[in-house]
Amino acid sequence: MGTNTRVSKADYYEILGVSRDASDADLKSAYRRLALKFHPDRNPGDDAAEEKFKECSEAYQVLSDADKRAAYDRYGHAGLGGQGSGFGGGPFAGGVDIGDIFGDLFGEMFNAGGGQRGGRTQRGDDLRFDLAIKFEDAIFGTETEVKIRRRETCPTCHGRGSASSKGPTVCNQCHGRGQMRYQQGFFSVARTCNVCGGAGTVNLDPCLTCRGETRVTAEVKLNVKVPRGVEDGTRIRYSGEGDAGRSGAPKGDLYIVLAIRGHDFFERQGNDLHCVIPISFPQAALGAEIAMDGIDGPVNLKIPEGSQSGRELRVRGRGVPYLNERGQGDLVVKLVVQIPRKLSRAQRELVSKLGESMTVENKPTSAGLLEKMKDLFN
Repeated sequence: MGTNTRVSKADYYEILGVSRDASDADLKSAYRRLALKFHPDRNPGDDAAEEKFKECSEAYQVLSDADKRAAYDRYGHAGLGGQGSGFGGGPFAGGVDIGDIFGDLFGEMFNAGGGQRGGRTQRGDDLRFDLAIKFEDAIFGTETEVKIRRRETCPTCHGRGSASSKGPTVCNQCHGRGQMRYQQGFFSVARTCNVCGGAGTVNLDPCLTCRGETRVTAEVKLNVKVPRGVEDGTRIRYSGEGDAGRSGAPKGDLYIVLAIRGHDFFERQGNDLHCVIPISFPQAALGAEIAMDGIDGPVNLKIPEGSQSGRELRVRGRGVPYLNERGQGDLVVKLVVQIPRKLSRAQRELVSKLGESMTVENKPTSAGLLEKMKDLFN
């Protein structure tokens, strides 16, 4: 007598490796990653990989459809009524269009790093340059020269890639499309042309300088202007200063990313500058006016009578300028009262007399604290 074995289906969220509150973008990203990994064309003859590909495709088909996902979240696989089993009517079943994912997928699989499909030129890559500047330069602005390495249009062939004036000719295999299409199962697969490598053209007489690549690597100097008030991590975009595109296509952009060095005395918090200065007991008790160095020049700081250690004084308009705006932040000075480590006999006598003459109001222990201590012991 045989036994009936019921095979339970895996959880769709676990299949895609996402949480149950994953966004549509999270689902799409997870599915693309798995589809690239397990696609049959990348794993020929691997039945396990093919099954994984079908499994993650089914999971994405259900979870990317709002109605199906709601039913699945509430009732599990039973709530789908068979809709989520297999591909159904193909990858576009159930009204969920995942064609854009397959388009990106095949672009990565069969044209990764490839040339220009159908003879179309592509814009050059964007570049990043990390520039370290001094603390003061971030506040007042600066101008400096940097050297960057980027791809420039070949000066010999002027971006044609060919030594002759005719340039590359149209590929006879793909007729300039850069791809060959094949019907595979329920969808059409585009493969990079094996003759032109996806460029759509064939170079029979490559340029000797760039070897047909249409670009050469060069080091160039660029003058960078850093405006006042920039913060750490600020990006400055220079349009058209990135890599040149192939075959004379437009250049990408250059992004200068700023890294601001620290300061020995000042600390920046937004557009305010913070610092700590020591003062003596008499200055704290009697009040005083002292001169200190601000980031932009001398500052006259008025210390109120009876200032406590840790008190912060704000000097308006002596901080960091607002980026691309008028005005600037404040200077915030924290007072630290220094207690003398050693006293002469005369000084000790004076401090002792001062302590004896202090009234209850000037004692450090308040009446409120005494009451709290009584309550604690009671």
